[in-house]
Amino acid sequence: MLSTTLKRAVAPRLRNGCRAYATQGTQIPFSNLENEKERFFNPDKLKHTLKQVKEKLNNRPFTLSEKVLYSHTDDVKSQEFVRGKSYLKLRPDRVAMQDATAQMAILQFMSSGIPQTAVPSTVHCDHLILAQDGGHEDLPRSKDLNKEVFNFLSNASQKHGIGFWKPGSGIIHQIILENYAFPGGLMIGTDSHTPNAGGLGMLAIGVGGADAVDVMAGLPWELKAPKVIGVKLTGKLNGWTSPKDIILKVAGILTVKGGTGAIVEYFGSGLDSISCTGMATICNMGAEIGATTSVFPYNERMAEYLRATKRDKFADWANQNRDYLSADKDAQYDQLIEINLDTLEPHVNGPFTPDLATPISQVARVAKENGWPLEVKAGLIGSCTNSSYEDMTRSAFLINEAKQNGVEMKSQYFVTPGSEQVRATLERDGVLKQFQDAGGVVLSNACGPCIGQWNRTDVKKGEDNTIVTSYNRNFTARNDGNPRTHAFVTSPELVTAFSIAGSLTFNPLTDSLKGKNGDFKLSAPQGHALPAKGYDPGQDTFQSPPKDGNQVQVNIDPKSDRLQLLKPFAPWDKKDYTNCPILIKTVGKCTTDHISMAGPWLKYRGHLENISNNMLIGAINAQNNKANSVQNFLKEGEVFDTVPGVAREYKAQGVKWVVIGDENYGEGSSREHAALEPRYLGGVAIIVKSFARIHETNLKKQGMLPLTFAEPADYDKIEPTDRVDLLVSGDKLHEGSQITLKLSTKDGKHKTDILLNHTFNKEQIGWFHAGSALNLIAAQQKK
Repeated sequence: MLSTTLKRAVAPRLRNGCRAYATQGTQIPFSNLENEKERFFNPDKLKHTLKQVKEKLNNRPFTLSEKVLYSHTDDVKSQEFVRGKSYLKLRPDRVAMQDATAQMAILQFMSSGIPQTAVPSTVHCDHLILAQDGGHEDLPRSKDLNKEVFNFLSNASQKHGIGFWKPGSGIIHQIILENYAFPGGLMIGTDSHTPNAGGLGMLAIGVGGADAVDVMAGLPWELKAPKVIGVKLTGKLNGWTSPKDIILKVAGILTVKGGTGAIVEYFGSGLDSISCTGMATICNMGAEIGATTSVFPYNERMAEYLRATKRDKFADWANQNRDYLSADKDAQYDQLIEINLDTLEPHVNGPFTPDLATPISQVARVAKENGWPLEVKAGLIGSCTNSSYEDMTRSAFLINEAKQNGVEMKSQYFVTPGSEQVRATLERDGVLKQFQDAGGVVLSNACGPCIGQWNRTDVKKGEDNTIVTSYNRNFTARNDGNPRTHAFVTSPELVTAFSIAGSLTFNPLTDSLKGKNGDFKLSAPQGHALPAKGYDPGQDTFQSPPKDGNQVQVNIDPKSDRLQLLKPFAPWDKKDYTNCPILIKTVGKCTTDHISMAGPWLKYRGHLENISNNMLIGAINAQNNKANSVQNFLKEGEVFDTVPGVAREYKAQGVKWVVIGDENYGEGSSREHAALEPRYLGGVAIIVKSFARIHETNLKKQGMLPLTFAEPADYDKIEPTDRVDLLVSGDKLHEGSQITLKLSTKDGKHKTDILLNHTFNKEQIGWFHAGSALNLIAAQQKK
C-alpha cells in the first residue's frame, strides 16, 4: 500500500498503471507506437504551467531551455527558479534505457514493488552486441551469448509496461530520434548521450538508473536548475565542414568540464544550413563537455524530419507554436559563444580526450610534433553520433569518387548503421553495397566499437597505432582495450578521407591522391539529408507490452553469473566515519571508464557482485603511478593488491574506506555502476576537487557522500597512506553545511583539518540516512 507521501506524488499521475493526462485541449500521441488512451502529449497543460512560472518570475524573457524545463514543473507554487541554484521537481514525458544500464534500472524498479511504469518507457538492446566479422555473423552470435539477459529484459518489459526494442533494432538514440523525440518534450535516459534528441527540440537528459526508477514509479524527478550557455551560429555550412565540426569546435572551447551544470542552447541564422540529424549529432556530443543537455529551437529542418518519420501531427503543432519552441527576444545566457560557419574549419579531436581540438589545416604538423602514429590503421563511421542517412551518403560519395579514380582504401574501414530503418534504407538505395565493394565491413545496428565491443585483431595490446572514428568519446583504451591506440574523433567524411589516404597527415581540402589517370583531389562531399524514396522501415523489431502484464513471470536463476537480485544497502548508522583508509588516491583523469570499464565487463551489468571486480581498475594510483595496484593497510609491510581485491578485504573486516580524486571525477558515461560498486564494496565517501554532474547524483542516490574540497589545493595535503575521519553525525550534514575531514597519519598522528563542500538538499540527505534513494521509496511503499 502506498504511503500518504508517495500517494501524493504518484496518484495524480497514475491511472490503470499509466500516466494520466488531461482529456481536453490539444492531444498528440507520444509516438506511432503508443496510441493507448492515456499516452498522449498535452502541450496545453505545459503552456499553462509555463505561464504560471513566467508570472512568478515577473514575465522576464526565457531561453528555450527554461521554457521546456519549467513547463514540466511538478508544483509551481512550491518551487524557486534560480539558474545554477534551485532544485527543480520535474515531470518528464518519458524514460529510455539501453540494455547495459536497463538491467540495473529494472532490477531496482522491481525492488520498489510498483507494478507498471507511470510514464512511457522503452528498453533498447544495442550495447551487448560484439563487433567482429560483420552484422550478419555478429548479431546471431551476440543474441546467443546474451540470451539470458535479453530474455530478462524482454519479460520484465512485458510485465511492467515497457516497450522493448530487440537486438538489431539500432542504437537507442537513433531509435528515439526516429520514433519518440519531439519539440518541447522532456525525457530522461540511462545513457550519457541521451541529449541526442535535442536535435528535435527536446530536452533529453542522461541520468543513472535510480533516477529512471523515480520517474517510472511516478515520482517527480529532481534536477538542479541548469545555467544556460548560448551558442550563436551565423553563416552557412559549406564544403568539407559538417555539423560534427561545430561540436568539435565547442568542445575545444569549453573543454570536457566547461558545460557542467549547464544546458547548451544553439540559436542564430546558421541553423537552417544544418539538417535535423546534424543537429542531433551536435547535441549528442555535448555530453563530452559535461553539459546537462543541448537543444536547438524548432525550425523547418525539424519539420522535414518529423514528416519523413510519419509524425505529421507534431510538425503541424510545432509550426503553430514556434514562439513556444524558441527563446524569447532578449533572453539572457550565462555564457555566450559565437561561431561563424562560413569560416569554420573541419576539426579532428584527440587523441585520448574529446576536447583536444585541432583544425584540419594543423593536424599534420601537430601530429608530427607530438609523435603520434601517422598511419591510420582503421577508420570507423557510424555510432549514435554520426550514423544518419546523410552521414552515410556523404561518406559513400567520397568512396565512389576514389573508386572512379582507381584508388582503394588503405585503412580498414567499418560502418555502423544507426538503426534498422537507416540500414534497410541504405541497402535499398545501394549505399551499403558501395561500402562493401570498397572493402568496408558493415557491422550490426548497435554501439559496437564505440563502447569497446570490438574484437580487434590487427594490432597487439600495447602497440602504438592510430584510428579515426566518427564517434563521440575517445578515452584511453575505450574502443579496443589497447591503451596505446591513439583514437581521433572527427566527422564521417574526414574518417573516410583518412581511410582512403591511409595517413593522418592527409588534408583532403588541399592534398591530392594518386589515381589511375594522375593526381586528383577529392571533391567536397555531397549527400542527402533525407532519402528521396522515404525511409524503408526494415524488419519489425519492436515488442509492444501487453495491456496487462500481471501474468508475465520474470525469473532470475540464483546461480546466474549475469543477473542478480539486489539486496538493500544498510542505512546510515548515525555515526561519524572514523579511521577510514584511503582505498586509492587517483591522479589525473578518472572517468567512468576508469571507475567501471565497459567492453568485456558489459556482460556483468546485471550482476553487482561480479561487475564490482572491475571497480577503479583503470584509475592511476598516486602512490605508485600504477593502475589497479593499491596498498592493503590491513597487512604488515607494503603489500599491494588489486583495487577491488583490497576493497573486498576491507569490507570483510568491516573497514569503511574513502576515495580521493582529482578534477571532473566521473566524467563520461551515465553508468551508475561506477557509484554502485564503491557502495557495494564498503566505500562511504568520494572526495575530489570536482565532480561530473551525473556521477555526483548517482553517488547520492546510492547513499554515498560525494564531497569536494573547499580549497582544491588541499588535495595535495593528503597522502595515500593517511587516515580520514568524516564528521557527519548529528546535524552536521544539512543543506549548505561544510563537512570537516580530520586527516591523520596511519599511526594516528593528527595532521590537519580540511573543509569539504557538498551539494545535498534536504530530500537527498534523506537518501543518505535511508542508505539509498531506493531504500526510501521501498520504505514508503511498505507503509
